[in-house]
Amino acid sequence: MIVGVLRLEIFIGGAACLKDKRRVVKGVCDRIRARHNVAIAEVADCDLWQRSTLGVACVSNEARLVDSVLTRVLRDVEREADLEVTSCERTIV
Repeated sequence: MIVGVLRLEIFIGGAACLKDKRRVVKGVCDRIRARHNVAIAEVADCDLWQRSTLGVACVSNEARLVDSVLTRVLRDVEREADLEVTSCERTIV
């Protein structure tokens, strides 16, 4: 079993309050979950209104597949207009 974890720190410049941030984060998580069949959640910075840390997990029996899925997830998050990826950490076990 191969497990891939992607940790993304994002900046949401257009958020003026926690409600704006949560709307953006929920939308991103819902789209990524639907497109890529991965687990994704906000894992840190929950009370900061312009920053968030997202955790993404993918499980497979091939490391190449896990790496490919995490690469596509990162690319899709970077394309989001409402946010900017400030840090990315990928681990495959």
